[in-house]
Amino acid sequence: MQLVRVLAVFVLAAGLLVTAAQAEVLNKTATGKPDIKSINALGFAPEGVLLIGDGTASQILAIETADTKPAGTLSEKIAAIDQKLAARLGVSPRGIEIIDMVVNPASGKAYFAVRKQDDKSYVILTVDGAGKIAEFELDKVNYARIQLVAGGKGQINLVTDVAWADGRVIAAGRSNEEFASKIFSIDAPLTHDAKSNVYSAETYHVQHGRWETRAPMSVVIPLKEEGKTYVVGAFTCTPIVKYPIDEIKPESVVKGTSMIELGAGNQPQDMFTYEKDGKTYVLASVVRRRKASGSPYWTVAFEQALLTGNEKVNEQALRRLGRDNQPATDKIRVIDSFAGVVQMDKLDAKRALTVRQTNSGFDLEPLALP
Repeated sequence: MQLVRVLAVFVLAAGLLVTAAQAEVLNKTATGKPDIKSINALGFAPEGVLLIGDGTASQILAIETADTKPAGTLSEKIAAIDQKLAARLGVSPRGIEIIDMVVNPASGKAYFAVRKQDDKSYVILTVDGAGKIAEFELDKVNYARIQLVAGGKGQINLVTDVAWADGRVIAAGRSNEEFASKIFSIDAPLTHDAKSNVYSAETYHVQHGRWETRAPMSVVIPLKEEGKTYVVGAFTCTPIVKYPIDEIKPESVVKGTSMIELGAGNQPQDMFTYEKDGKTYVLASVVRRRKASGSPYWTVAFEQALLTGNEKVNEQALRRLGRDNQPATDKIRVIDSFAGVVQMDKLDAKRALTVRQTNSGFDLEPLALP
């Protein structure tokens, strides 16, 4: 009997821990079909909570997916994934646009934000470890809607990225104000119809040689440095910048520190961290906006340690290329095995899941982390 009581206490404690973990993300939710005007970006919080950035409606939605059990991870390439996603919706590949792709770390499933070209509606499709494609229905879900406010009379019109960061949701976006570049921070647990904290971002653009306030970050990731939380953002043309947000007052201007410059005429697409051989690395996929031979999509890797410290920053930021447009450092590596990768996310400790452009369309392909 004593053993039974001990086991009962253990099971109860385990249940309380699970409940506490869920409560860390969501507090008060609504049930039904969220009013989604657009899907600009996807992300995931713990416990399978899907994050949707909707710039048209100036909101972030946090949705319970109930997708919290490992479903296996994809081991083989799925050729022509665009054709298969389109077929699931009963249209041709030209009838859809793949907006974003993320991996649910709780299950290993891939989630695609797809825009139908005929009626301009948005659909979320999933791909599991066996390659099965399904629609994530939004008709009756538990969700929290977070309103994004620009401050003053400004209006948010775009959410470029959304991510989970150490007990909060962070996002980047753009408003119609002079200080158009915005960082949003929402502390968890998330409450339905709450409002975000917002910061206007000022950035030293290494390539342009001046401070700028209008261009939004295209991707964001969290960074912990000496116990403080930073948002790391990557911009077009292509500074990688960190912003301290722990001690900044909401609706104030946060000045970034430019740490790395990847090269003119490029735009980051996706970025995440991973560990290998005892070190933490950042992998960033980029699209080249200038005409060049070969695929315009390329990927770089560098140690996360390059984002720490306050020396050799802004004007002295580490440049990938020298004046002759040739590599100027071996600390930022172009990863040839990721050439052509349009979108990517971390799949597991050793692999990334990628959407790779081909001559005939797009493949969904797991690739070894460099």
